[in-house]
Amino acid sequence: MQYQTGNHTTRRATLAAFAAFAGLALTAPSAAAEPTQYPLTLQNCGETLTFDKAPSRTVAIGQSSTEILLSLGLADRIVGTAVWFGPVLEGYEEANAKIKRLADNDPSFESVLAQEPDLVTAEFEWHVGPNGSVATRKQFADLKIPSYVAPADCVAKDNSGGGDGVRKEMFNMSLIYQEIADMAQIFDVQEKGDALIADLKQREAAALASVAGAKAKGLSMVFWFSSPEVNGDAYIAGKNGTPAYIIETLGGRNVVTTEEEWPLASWETIAGANPQVIVVARMDRRRFAADDIDVKLNFLKTDPVTSKLDAVQKNQIVIMDSQAMNPTIRAVGGIEAVAEGIKKFGLVN
Repeated sequence: MQYQTGNHTTRRATLAAFAAFAGLALTAPSAAAEPTQYPLTLQNCGETLTFDKAPSRTVAIGQSSTEILLSLGLADRIVGTAVWFGPVLEGYEEANAKIKRLADNDPSFESVLAQEPDLVTAEFEWHVGPNGSVATRKQFADLKIPSYVAPADCVAKDNSGGGDGVRKEMFNMSLIYQEIADMAQIFDVQEKGDALIADLKQREAAALASVAGAKAKGLSMVFWFSSPEVNGDAYIAGKNGTPAYIIETLGGRNVVTTEEEWPLASWETIAGANPQVIVVARMDRRRFAADDIDVKLNFLKTDPVTSKLDAVQKNQIVIMDSQAMNPTIRAVGGIEAVAEGIKKFGLVN
């Protein structure tokens, strides 16, 4: 059975039971959050940022960065966006359509500056960082434009070697909650930030509770994002990224043990591990040959090596939104997707 993810709704009715099972700190939003006191100073990825007032012209370089701002009700503060993998979160289509798309992939430094931003946010350091493809943080600082990089891409992570970097510690949703809390404080919308964090925590608890009777603790899994060449090596999730967090949270086992975020691995190597479940990324992006989900599925079923894998022969394949595989606000949706897949495959009592 192949299970395809769609959009995920929250499960509020049994929050207390889920919280007890998952052991998560599910706190209700504060009834009266303290307003931001400006000037506000906070630390972000080794930089000190100061805001005299809430930004009014933000450029968000990264789909997750944009979606966090949209989820906080800040669509009118976003004057540009870039780096997109697929459709915006359900419910924000109209708001997102009004925001200027600077580029589907990397925007130019000039296109960002043309929006006259008073804040630039980035999902990845490879766009805004020491060797940023868009600019360095110093370039923005020299123009008195604060830049904010998602904590999920800099905490306990080395991006100096290029590519997707090396993650020294496993990703955790607390990094996403930190970004939400920071944005809520910067824009003085703390109550919305508290509510968003509580909602995500409750969804995660619900997903965990749904597979509490899993038959196969230690279920082996592999996450395939894409491949530069369809018949070549594949970008497979390393041991500390978002997919690894999803696997560990659900009690499974990642067949990959490298600290690289997305190492290239041969299918012969993957076949040697013979994972019980394969999770493949679905995206609108068309940067690599295997970005297309139909290309991925056809390869798995027709290649002489992959077609022999147990997960392929039993059709234990989960199709997941690519952004749920990245350290983003959608990671909880990834937990939900794999949990639903495990249930559909008959791996839950």
